[in-house]
Amino acid sequence: MSPDEGLVAYFGYGSLVNRATHRTEIVDAMPARLLGWRRSWCPPPTISAASMALLSVRRMAGAGCDGLLVIDRAGNLAAVDRREARYRRVTLDPSEIECRGVLPDCEIYVYEVAAEPPAVENPPAILRSYLDAVMQGFRVEHGETGLNRFVEETDGFHLHIHDDRAQPRYPRAVRIESHEAELFEAALARRAGRVRPPDPTQASSSNVMMETSPSSAP
Repeated sequence: MSPDEGLVAYFGYGSLVNRATHRTEIVDAMPARLLGWRRSWCPPPTISAASMALLSVRRMAGAGCDGLLVIDRAGNLAAVDRREARYRRVTLDPSEIECRGVLPDCEIYVYEVAAEPPAVENPPAILRSYLDAVMQGFRVEHGETGLNRFVEETDGFHLHIHDDRAQPRYPRAVRIESHEAELFEAALARRAGRVRPPDPTQASSSNVMMETSPSSAP
């Protein structure tokens, strides 16, 4: 690919990992890893009673996070910018992307929260319908191991999760099957320290033991 073909690429690390949430006819996409950046839940740039936590990334030496590298037509970039209206688009160096495929010869971007998140006494909760879309994307693109790695490599999971699965508030909500919901809950519980990982010497997953210690902050 060459720049004059009118292509752009952007790294999705949250809901953009889930292709079912895309609203443009993309050219291609591939699982990838963003090097030197750390993902976290944070408040939106402006706070209101209806605010919910956002996923964002920040530069951090030695860090990294999985995601999806989306290759799109440059003409669709304005629509993606509108979708990510609370974020600013940042140009990446190709060396910051690790993937199995061939990187496109075009501009590569990532979206980060548009302003320094405000300090708040009662931080907004995580919206379950948004989290479902994100976790489903990671399960599809990176497998169960990648799903667990998403939870482990994301700061801020001590925040309350507002369960709106029955009546989703997230505008690009996806359908979650019961087995997916179980996987998501298990991943979150392990992160919180409430469930020990399954003992590989045991034949049945029913032997997973519950811990009584309280949830710990990430």
